[in-house]
Amino acid sequence: MLRGDITKAIRRALMQELAAVGYGRLSIEAVARRAGVSKTAIYRRWSAKLDLVLETVSAAAGNKLPALDTGSLRGDLALLFQVVAHALSHPLASQIIPDLLAEAARNPTIDQTLQRLLRAKQQEIGGSLVDRAVQRGELPVDIDADAAVDLIVGPLYWRFAIARTAPTEAYLDALVEAVATGLGAVPAVPRQRDTALPAAPA
Repeated sequence: MLRGDITKAIRRALMQELAAVGYGRLSIEAVARRAGVSKTAIYRRWSAKLDLVLETVSAAAGNKLPALDTGSLRGDLALLFQVVAHALSHPLASQIIPDLLAEAARNPTIDQTLQRLLRAKQQEIGGSLVDRAVQRGELPVDIDADAAVDLIVGPLYWRFAIARTAPTEAYLDALVEAVATGLGAVPAVPRQRDTALPAAPA
């Protein structure tokens, strides 16, 4: 197995093991078995369990989202909610995120790392979306950007991590309008139907 493949295998095994047993019961031995490598291969790359977890989770969180510029605030929100709902519905994410947040209450290093990652991801997801909406005149220029980002990213996390209920398409559609209204967006402009009759043939 090539060096890069070994690293990928270890990271994949770490995420699977973390989802299966949680951070508290996680062991390097179990990760090595799942990855099909020796413990030495892991310790050559990471000095401790905490380093392995934080580096792997940071790498996963750093994955870039697809471009979310649809040309309108409601379009951006609809696409964002679909992307986030898909990501949070993955079994690994739905099990790992709540466990790490619980562990963060007991471990300051995990807490600081997660806070940094989550805030950076919030700004990547919501900050640019809000900025574009302000530039298009859909949101007021004096909007509180931090509160806006919290309103955008908070409901779906609550739905998945706290209520533990997958949203329906109807729920996502309703959430788009609720968040847009809550942000003070200009009302959606109804699409005009072309009611003109076709010209009579000459």
